[in-house]
Amino acid sequence: MTATLNRPAAAPPVTARLTFRQRLSQWDMKASPYLYISPFFILFGLTGLFPLVYTFWVSLHDWHLLKGQGDFVGLSNFSNVLADGYFWNSMFNTFSIFLLSAIPQLVIAVLLAAVLDQNLRAKTFWRMSVLVPYVVTPVAVALIFSNMFNQENGLINNMLENAGIGGVRWQDGSFASHVAIATMVNWRWTGYNALILLAAMQAVPRDLYESAALDGAGAVRRFFSITLPSIRPTMIFVIITATIGGLQIFAEPRLFDPVNAGGTQKQFQTTVLFLWELAFQRQNFGKASAVAWLLFLIIVLVGVVNFLISKKIATSDTRRPRRVRSRK
Repeated sequence: MTATLNRPAAAPPVTARLTFRQRLSQWDMKASPYLYISPFFILFGLTGLFPLVYTFWVSLHDWHLLKGQGDFVGLSNFSNVLADGYFWNSMFNTFSIFLLSAIPQLVIAVLLAAVLDQNLRAKTFWRMSVLVPYVVTPVAVALIFSNMFNQENGLINNMLENAGIGGVRWQDGSFASHVAIATMVNWRWTGYNALILLAAMQAVPRDLYESAALDGAGAVRRFFSITLPSIRPTMIFVIITATIGGLQIFAEPRLFDPVNAGGTQKQFQTTVLFLWELAFQRQNFGKASAVAWLLFLIIVLVGVVNFLISKKIATSDTRRPRRVRSRK
């Protein structure tokens, strides 16, 4: 047998002690990214998170506009709001105006972006022109369209009467008033969304279009097979932002009938307008805060549903191979 040699154990490596400047450099490498992004989170906490939490605290109390905090009532404000018929009427009006504005707005924005993506003359001018309605303040838009949809001598009714159709009582009926308000929203936001979608279309590689054109695919086929699948993430973003803005609509229905906010029969009173009435006319901040939190939860729920549906569509589309067929 071979004898094993008793070797001495290896000495542990000597680690040099870091200087203060080296430790400071390591700390800077770890902490500086968080310091760079901290202003956003601090500003969000002061202007977003704190008002949200404080609104929930107000909703748990009998809070008066002038007298301030009253008795603690728990979830009574929420139950009272959910039992109020005007709240559900405002929810119906909000979703009706939202659907009448969001769906045509998205379709027109996609088509307008596709037109602006072509080689047009003075394309910079046309791209800037579609943004003009967004620059105009909502108050000015509401005042202009309120005069256009005036029931007595408005431009729209005059055109309808000249065409032999007859005037429409835009402020009296629910559907007619929703169409008028949705028209204001579409006029203001369609160009803005079109520019966002145009930026996404500009990022689509042109080689895909050239290859499809060489294979014989027409412009319509290229649009549905290349353009729309490529801009799907941007479309999801536009849908979510349109949902958030559409469910918070206030200025257009408020100024559509300045005398009777929401109409004489509350036929176009939205949820935010109902919240405003509770807070500043009935001076009940507790119920108004409850409405604000319910609207917040509804917006989050609708946004999550939109995201899941869009994600499912995108996933199923990527699993299914797409082929651009040539036209014969």
